[in-house]
Order: sequence, then C-alpha cells, then structure tokens
Amino acid sequence: MTQFAKEFKEFAMRGNVVDMAVGVVIGTAFGKIVSSLVSNILTPVIGVIVGGVSFKNLQIVIKEATETAPAVAIQYGIFFQAIFDFIIIALAIFSVMKFMNTLKKKEEEAPAEPAPPPKQEMLLEEIRDLLKK
Repeated sequence: MTQFAKEFKEFAMRGNVVDMAVGVVIGTAFGKIVSSLVSNILTPVIGVIVGGVSFKNLQIVIKEATETAPAVAIQYGIFFQAIFDFIIIALAIFSVMKFMNTLKKKEEEAPAEPAPPPKQEMLLEEIRDLLKK
C-alpha cells in the first residue's frame, strides 16, 4: 500500500470525518423536509392571505415574448421564495439546536452522585464510631 493510500485511509477513518458525513446526510434530509414545509404548506397559506398571489409568478417583464424568443423577465418572486425558504430553514435549525442545548444543559446540571469517600476516611469514621461506643 502506498504512503498516499495509507494517509488517505487514516484521514477517512477519523471519527470526526465520519461524524461530519453523517451530519451532512442528516442535514440534507432535514433541509428537504423544511423546504417542503415552506413550499407546500406555508407559501400557499401566505399566498391566500395576501390575495392569492403565488411568489413564483411574481416577475417584471423586460421584453415580451415573441414567436421566436421567450420573454425576458426579472423573476423576483423566485428570489423572495429563496429568501423565505432560507429564513424558515435557519429558524428550524436554530430551534433544533436550542432544544438540543437545553437537553445538554439539563444533563450537565443533573447532580452527579458524590464519589465514595476515600478508604482512609472510611476507616477513620469506623474508628470514630468504635471510640464513641
């Protein structure tokens, strides 16, 4: 096995690289869930609230379509949709991280059982108790 292959194997098998790969896969799946929430549930509701406007259809036509060329337009609705998606995804990730940090804090704050006293101290306590009798 070449030196390059050995170094690559060591790099790829590090715990933090594997953890990062798992995080990316889970993050991608979570992003898809939140994107679906935004585009399939929240955006239609907001569209109805603002009068049936679909964000994706909002545009400024610079040049009308002709028989040979499509219309040239600034599709600012798609841009607004991307911003809205980002804000919702960021809010969802923030909420999950805040929840995880709260759980971690509670775990850290839980009182640990006190360590048993050293053997010398236990022997001294036994001697003290015997002397009391």
